[in-house]
Amino acid sequence: MKSAHFDCFSGISGDMTVAALIDVGVDVAAIRQGIDSLGLPIHLYAEKVRKGGFAATAVRIEAKDEKSHRHLPQVEAILKRGNLSARQYELAMRIFRKLAEAESVAHGLPLEKVHFHEVGALDSIADIVGAAIGLDLLGVEQFTSRSVPTGNGLVQCAHGWMPIPAPGTAELLKGVPLASSSVQAELTTPTGAAILTTVVQRWIDSPVMTVERIGCGAGQRDFPEQPNLLRLFVGSNSVSAEIDQVWVLETNLDDLPAEVVGYCYERLLEAGALDVFTTPIFMKKNRPGVLLSVLAPEAALSVVEDILFRETTTFGIRRYPVSRHKLQRQSCTVETCWGSVQGKLGWREGMAAVFSPEYEDCARVAREHHVALREVYLQAQRAYHEEMIRGEQ
Repeated sequence: MKSAHFDCFSGISGDMTVAALIDVGVDVAAIRQGIDSLGLPIHLYAEKVRKGGFAATAVRIEAKDEKSHRHLPQVEAILKRGNLSARQYELAMRIFRKLAEAESVAHGLPLEKVHFHEVGALDSIADIVGAAIGLDLLGVEQFTSRSVPTGNGLVQCAHGWMPIPAPGTAELLKGVPLASSSVQAELTTPTGAAILTTVVQRWIDSPVMTVERIGCGAGQRDFPEQPNLLRLFVGSNSVSAEIDQVWVLETNLDDLPAEVVGYCYERLLEAGALDVFTTPIFMKKNRPGVLLSVLAPEAALSVVEDILFRETTTFGIRRYPVSRHKLQRQSCTVETCWGSVQGKLGWREGMAAVFSPEYEDCARVAREHHVALREVYLQAQRAYHEEMIRGEQ
C-alpha cells in the first residue's frame, strides 16, 4: 500500500503543505496550471531554499489584497469554473467545508452565514487548491500524521488577538493528538489543520513504512529553537496487518476488595477502554496485590484516568503509548441451527482467516434456546468452516 506520513514537528500550514508536495516530486507545473485555471489574479512561485540548515522547497503566492470576504458558495463557484479533476475538486471542497464547519461552531453561526476571513483570501484559496491537486497527484492510498504542535502565545485574527490555537484551529483539531512546543508562534494554521483532518486516517508518531521519498516544505518564519519545516514521507507499507497506536494505563493495588475492581472493569469498558485486565503481583514487604492495566485510545484517556482515580485507591497512574499490529478484520454472520450468530473475521497475508464468534450474540442464543454457551460457540465455528468449504467447491 502506498502511503504518506506528515511529520509536522514544526506545525503545518497551507503553503508548507504545497511546498512539501513539490519537494517530494509532485509536478509544480500541474499545480500551477490548476490554480491558474481558476481565473484569479494569483501567481505561484516555488524555489529551493535552506531552512534552518536543511534543503527544502518554499512556496510564495502573489495575489492582490482584498477587503471583501467570501462565503462558502462563492468559493465553490470559483472552484467549479476551474479545470480541476473530479477528485481534486472534491478534495478541495472537503477542506473548505471542514473550515466552514469549524468556523460555524466557533462563532455560533449557521453554516451558510459563515464568511471566510484570511482563509477566503486569494493566497489561501491557492494554498488549498494547490494542496488538493498535489495530494491527488501524489497517488497514495493512506495518509498518516504525527501528533500536532500548535505553538504558544497570541495570534492576530480578523476579530483581534486570540490565544493559540485560534478558535477555528482548535475546533478542527478536536480528537487529534496534540504535541507540546516551546515556540512562541502559531505553528499550525487553520488551513494546515483542515488539510490534515481531511486526509489523515491514522495519527501515529512513527509509522511502519518503507520510505522511498522525503519532501521538505519550508515555512515563512525562522525559529531559533528548530527548523521551520514540514516533512512529508512517501513510501509503502504492508497491507497484511493494521497498525495503530493506543495507550496503556496501569496502577498497583493492594487494598481494594475484588468486587470493587470488578465494578471498575465495567466502568472502564463503558468509557471506551479497549481492554482491562489484572495481573497478580507482590508489592513492598511482600504484600500481595494486583496490577490493574487498561488499554485505551488517546481520545478516552482523560475519562479512563478519572474513573481509575475515582473508583480505586490509587495515588498515581503510569501511562505510555504502544504500537499495535492487528489482523485485518470485518464483521461476519453465520447460520446455526438456532439462527444467525455474529462474529469477527480476522486475517493477514499468507495466513488462513480466523473466525471468532461474538460472546454477547452467543450468550443471547444460549439463553433464548436454553443450550450451553459452549455448544453455541462450537456450532458457530462449525457453520463458518462448512461455509468456507462450500465456497471453495
